[in-house]
Amino acid sequence: MKKNLYLYLFLIAIFGVIFVKLIFIWSNKDFYTRALENKTIIYVSGGSAPRGRILDTNGKVLVDNIGVKTIYYNNIKNITTNKEIEIAYKLASILSVEDGSIDEQKKLWLKENNNGSNLITKEEYILFDERKLTQEDIDNLKYERISTEILDQEDKIFRKASKIYSLMNKGYAYSKKEILKNVSEEEYAKVIEESIPGVTGELSWERIYLYGDTLKNILGSVGDIPKEEKENYLSNGYELTDTVGISYLEKQYEEYLKGEKAKYLVNSDNTLTLVEEEKKGYDLVLSIDIDIQLKVEEIIKDKILLGKKYPNTTYYKDSYALVSDPLSGQIIAMAGIRHNSDDSWSDISLNVINKSFTIGSAVKGATIAVGYKYGLVEMGKYVNDSCIKLYLTPQKCSFKNLGRINDLDALAYSSNYFQFLIAIGITGNTYKPNMKLNATNEHFKIYRDMLASFGLGVKTGIDLPGETTGIIGSKVADDLLLNLAIGQYDTYTPIEVLQYINSMASGSRLELSIMKEIKNGDEVILENEINVLNDVDLDEEYLDRIREGLKLVLSKGTGKIYVRDDLLAVGKTGTSETFYDSNNDGVVDVATITSTFAGYFPEEDPKYSVVVITPNISHNNGSSSTMYYGASKITKDITSFLADNY
Repeated sequence: MKKNLYLYLFLIAIFGVIFVKLIFIWSNKDFYTRALENKTIIYVSGGSAPRGRILDTNGKVLVDNIGVKTIYYNNIKNITTNKEIEIAYKLASILSVEDGSIDEQKKLWLKENNNGSNLITKEEYILFDERKLTQEDIDNLKYERISTEILDQEDKIFRKASKIYSLMNKGYAYSKKEILKNVSEEEYAKVIEESIPGVTGELSWERIYLYGDTLKNILGSVGDIPKEEKENYLSNGYELTDTVGISYLEKQYEEYLKGEKAKYLVNSDNTLTLVEEEKKGYDLVLSIDIDIQLKVEEIIKDKILLGKKYPNTTYYKDSYALVSDPLSGQIIAMAGIRHNSDDSWSDISLNVINKSFTIGSAVKGATIAVGYKYGLVEMGKYVNDSCIKLYLTPQKCSFKNLGRINDLDALAYSSNYFQFLIAIGITGNTYKPNMKLNATNEHFKIYRDMLASFGLGVKTGIDLPGETTGIIGSKVADDLLLNLAIGQYDTYTPIEVLQYINSMASGSRLELSIMKEIKNGDEVILENEINVLNDVDLDEEYLDRIREGLKLVLSKGTGKIYVRDDLLAVGKTGTSETFYDSNNDGVVDVATITSTFAGYFPEEDPKYSVVVITPNISHNNGSSSTMYYGASKITKDITSFLADNY
């Protein structure tokens, strides 16, 4: 009796636990329903979603999307090989696809013909059983014995189906497969009408460039996920078949430009039901003004063609021009143009961030700062311009004898002698003919630290992947220290030169940027902010003195013809000896001249900064000493256009 009581109590306890569990499950049925759905319901993604547009600062569309009708196949769970082959034939009867390769035809033939078992002899099967032939050997024999005569017996539909079947099984099983892009209206409608399992017709999106090749390299491109970045993309929710930004702005702002693909539910009959609509990516608004950009390019082309009429311009093919807001660091125009031998033009605007030049005297606004900082220049004190002759080196002079000059005149008329005295002073010496300076790395570092303070010799931080710096000379010698002081040793990219002149204008080195804002419709998602990288390493008193000297450059000095007087501009010109590889053999063999301008206007509260670099405007093998100063002509037209129209 007692045993029965225990049994009853035990059963009551068991049923009680079950009852409580059922109540718990019932109260949490939504959770368990979702869990079941996650295990049994299959979703697939749509094709590429439209990327965000790229606009100029005024909202003009630079890059947009065009919808292209595309047929996709989604691998259905547990689908049989025969069913997939049936789908391939169905699509082949509708779509204008190319024939499969011989390899693709052989693979489909094997699938349709009992895996080619009749192509292997009994003797070969015995050798296989005896492990004298491997499975790989057997497979290779089958493959080799599918002759051209065998394949020629198949019809056109087979050859097309072999291509489609190959595409259906390309890549990961779970990935959406693109079968055919840019299908006709008739083909598209027919595929949709047939309701083929796993097959969808969707719009895929391709980039269109509304201003042709203008800035196309800077804007970047889209394409397949690079192999070396596969794991990173997959870990961030991408599929291997996704199209992504693979260069420059498209890559830099991928996380904002990418859209969200549509989501489909796979039904029990393998048809698809749209669950979530695709979403377009955010728009990228640039600081570029496309109207200014186009005008700058037009001016460059005009002046290159003009230059080709001058003597000694055999190697003059390229010019670069940059326009920015010097008080924010935002780029307004960024142009690099090359004139080709067939009279066509190439956009080489990427060179502004990854190709460097010697800029000559344009650097002197920063190198004279070394003299002020270390007490080697006394404001207003005069010296007689002359030449420097160091031990075992040729004498070095200004481009002409400038007579009696002070620090302002030294900038206005570009005295090399004045800069040489500063460099000599940095070594702790006072100049004497045929002297040794015993220059050290530390003396070079003093200069390079000051130059870096302005933005020369360091990355600007511009929001474009692949920025490089110019070349920092590795040799240490007395005469090279003097060369560094006048811009004839280290090289700098055009974008570094722009940051340098902006630093002169604002007193701070500002990060350069081409992005203005990211928008979702009218909503601003992200806005560019001024980023101060460092303050210029010089007291404001001395910085103002340099600005005064650079203003004199354009009002009465070497840059008098560069900018109109009414613009009240501040800037510096530079002429440097460079070297050119005339026959593309990797060896520089011609000495040439490069002309540079860097400046801003107006003097107070500047609105624009402009950098122009014209490489190889003359060469030392010419029959005339005439020189085409392309930088002056390009600069004058750009600054006049900006002043008159904006």
